[in-house]
Amino acid sequence: MSRPPLTSTGADDLRDELHHCKTVKRPAVIQAIAEARAHGDLKENAEYHAAKEQQSFIEGRIAAIEDVLSRAQIIEVAALDAGGRVVFGATVELVNIDTDEEVVYQVVGDMEADIKAHRISISSPIARALIGKSEGDTATVHAPSGEKTYEILEVKYL
Repeated sequence: MSRPPLTSTGADDLRDELHHCKTVKRPAVIQAIAEARAHGDLKENAEYHAAKEQQSFIEGRIAAIEDVLSRAQIIEVAALDAGGRVVFGATVELVNIDTDEEVVYQVVGDMEADIKAHRISISSPIARALIGKSEGDTATVHAPSGEKTYEILEVKYL
């Protein structure tokens, strides 16, 4: 049985989402199903079918979060001392060699990845290219959009 890595912050976020799903979303969809049932014939009741579909989605999400939290290897990033190397949980400041564009990413687990929040999955092409490298090293990323080369400016463990 694999133990997916998860930062302590990511685990807290998942616990919060789980609590919200169980205490807010689940009761709301149960209420929506009850209201739709009151409208009569369930075979042609679009509101009922939509509410049941939403219930299925919520229950699936609850099961997925509970599964990940029960198996996860929770890593306290601030306690890491990897000697300036890029490891799981590290926050990395990069510069694209071709465009001089600077970006900052944190390498996180699959369940907590969010590119808009600058958190990239450990299994993503860029994270795989960065793992094990240190400040000043370059990393070539083989992404679907083509090959990109980054220089690592700084590695932090926040």
